[in-house]
Amino acid sequence: MATGPAGSNRAAQFERAGQGSKDSFARARLVFPDGTSRVTIERDPEPVYIERGSGSYVFDIDGRRFLDLNCNFTTLIHGHAFAPVVEALTDQLQRGSCFANPTRGEIELAELLCDRIPRVDRVRFVNTGTEAVLFAVKAARAFTGRTKIAKLEGAYHGAYDWVEVSQAATPDNWGDPAAPKSAPFYRGMPQSVLDEVVVLRFNDVEGARRLLSSHARDLAAVVLDPMPSRGGLTAPTPEFIAAVQQTARENEILVISDEVLNLRQGFEGAAARYGLVPDLVTMGKIIGGGLPIGAIGGREDVMKVFDASAGRPLLPQGGTFSANPLSMIAGLASMRHLDQAAFAHLEALGNLVRDGIGRAIQKRGVSLCVTGAASLLRIHPMARAPIDYRDAHPTPGGAAVMKDLTRFFAANGIILPYGAAAALSTPMTRTDAEIIIEVFEGFLDNHQDQLEAIEVQK
Repeated sequence: MATGPAGSNRAAQFERAGQGSKDSFARARLVFPDGTSRVTIERDPEPVYIERGSGSYVFDIDGRRFLDLNCNFTTLIHGHAFAPVVEALTDQLQRGSCFANPTRGEIELAELLCDRIPRVDRVRFVNTGTEAVLFAVKAARAFTGRTKIAKLEGAYHGAYDWVEVSQAATPDNWGDPAAPKSAPFYRGMPQSVLDEVVVLRFNDVEGARRLLSSHARDLAAVVLDPMPSRGGLTAPTPEFIAAVQQTARENEILVISDEVLNLRQGFEGAAARYGLVPDLVTMGKIIGGGLPIGAIGGREDVMKVFDASAGRPLLPQGGTFSANPLSMIAGLASMRHLDQAAFAHLEALGNLVRDGIGRAIQKRGVSLCVTGAASLLRIHPMARAPIDYRDAHPTPGGAAVMKDLTRFFAANGIILPYGAAAALSTPMTRTDAEIIIEVFEGFLDNHQDQLEAIEVQK
């Protein structure tokens, strides 16, 4: 792997996509609408096709090795081909991949989550994070008898209409800072959906109190990601958490902590880290050991809406692959190895990388900053850390810098997601962390003119 300033000289030889990926993408364009099967696939202009992964590295079909800071969008907290997961899955596959009946694996994984995550008294398994949020919102409606929800502007909660509102708001449609508009996510989003969502700004204490109180009669829940990645990966202020918590309690609005991504922030998750006491918690990604999974957990009385023991429940929920034994066994193996020592290792690595990037920025006096916590970090094309989604919205020049940063990292054998939101994994070492910092320093040294232009724009 080439690192440091010299790495820029390899850009031509170490292109974003090799010939094998280019050929594969040509085939893919004949069978997929845009050549890919999910909108989050990055291409420049072709995507990189992966052959295999091992530990903290992936290898593309052209034989090149990349340090993986994407980890399938933060899912692979133990990296690729984690031996305990591979062993557990190999054993389970020999005994069957799925059944109509329950298995002991689902009980054991649920027991682990109930024992570990505060306020999780009962669990229901689904197949994705989207499903987890979808059923958490429905559970809140069934429990309260209300229909509206509140959510954070710019926060991602999966592909359910109501939580997609204002997910990708722009200066053209996000409205007054004191009363954000409900912005549609896609053409044709029903007006009725927009009317049923109250949009809050992250870390806006007075706005949260006012908007939650004024809509209280109709609000079933407030959906809150404790540290929204698309909102800047910035920590919530204690005052904001307290304002949401208190106002929701006073008005009998349920608090849903969406930790599909941010459960990886600590042994007990993100809500515990920031002092949030939710009624429902949505989980996914790391709890599946690399296989599809989602989970809704929460207070026993709220979770009772799923209870079918006395007949039709208030909220029927099922799924052919919900709690399938492969996801349960993989998740159990992964979570059992996510002990306090593993989280301490990730915390130390995260601090090392963020501090190293921060020092490099300070030394050169450029208008960049880094945010994040635990095993997560995000680099921003602005001089100070953003406090919410609007603040994190880059200028065109800033967006171009982020694109070039991703390209520079790729040219130096590191997959850095576009937008520079990165996830670390337990196989990563101090050496890996130092390589990340070194490559970032190389980017700064090779893009001085472009970086100076940011300062003028923002």
